[in-house]
Amino acid sequence: MAQSQLRPPTMADVARLAGVSHQTVSRVLGDHPNVRDETRARVLHAIEEMGYRRNSSARALVTRRTRTLGVVASDTTLYGPASTLFALEEAARAEGYLVSTVSLRKLTVDQLAEALDHLSEGGVEGVVAIAPQRSAVEALAELRHPFPVVTVGSGPGVGIPSVNVDQHLGARLATRHLLAAGHRTVWHLAGPEDWQEAADRAAGWRATLEAAGVEPPVILRGDWSPLSGYRAGQELAGWLGRGLTAVFVANDQMALGVLRALREAGVRTPQDVAVAGFDDIPESEFFAPPLTTVRQDFAAVGKRSIALLLDLIEGREPSGALRIAIEPQLVVRASTFPYTSDQGAPPV
Repeated sequence: MAQSQLRPPTMADVARLAGVSHQTVSRVLGDHPNVRDETRARVLHAIEEMGYRRNSSARALVTRRTRTLGVVASDTTLYGPASTLFALEEAARAEGYLVSTVSLRKLTVDQLAEALDHLSEGGVEGVVAIAPQRSAVEALAELRHPFPVVTVGSGPGVGIPSVNVDQHLGARLATRHLLAAGHRTVWHLAGPEDWQEAADRAAGWRATLEAAGVEPPVILRGDWSPLSGYRAGQELAGWLGRGLTAVFVANDQMALGVLRALREAGVRTPQDVAVAGFDDIPESEFFAPPLTTVRQDFAAVGKRSIALLLDLIEGREPSGALRIAIEPQLVVRASTFPYTSDQGAPPV
């Protein structure tokens, strides 16, 4: 039976095949400069021929580095957390790190402590916590951990290094766009109360209206789902002719529900009611009509989060601030074209 069928090849096997020492193989694997080109080529050829894979556990014993990062997350079925998780994993791989992920149903103190213990036992060098709920950030702040931690989605006002999309700015962009289109006011369907992102988007909407001298309408609230948007849309349809001409919805999935409810009630979008969302999910441009929305740069969130965490792990002065805000982008589509005279005078 061939050697490869009995056991995986070792560094010693590679050294024998290449006709070099064990130490030379180690230097080649470590990209050490003091190796002749022809020797390096011979070792790399032997590695490829034997299918050698370096033992990460053995390497960790020598270097005291696992090159593994942890991620703690919840609600990863939702677009924002799922996109953030993917971006973090991609950014970590680009830096040569593996990612160990713990997904929790709810980020309580006890569950967070258990997750951090699990990651610590696995030898992670640092952790990114996707913590959009305010209760999760409060729980995280209560815990001690043996490695650096960076939060994502927690908002700027936490005492932990963080990277966030500027939700307040995104809401201002959407609300200003609707006001600039000629609408006298803008209604808002917000996300769950415990979510910091929902609070920041509602605050941005409110601040924009107040700056324009407009009294904000009563706020509606959903749970991020299309169903909650549909129910809110049924309620909003009842306000047609009583001051409703524009709605800013806190995420695209709820906006989808709003659009269907309005359509079923005979309300035209955008001729009767303009609708804007938040997130720019891949389906948004295929809504009927295509949805104006606020795009979040999750790739930038992933890169900046991993870069900040690695600075903390290495004990380097972070290249930027400890609390980083990523600017969002307004994407204008057919669901909010400008208010025109064929709709009649804007309501008072």
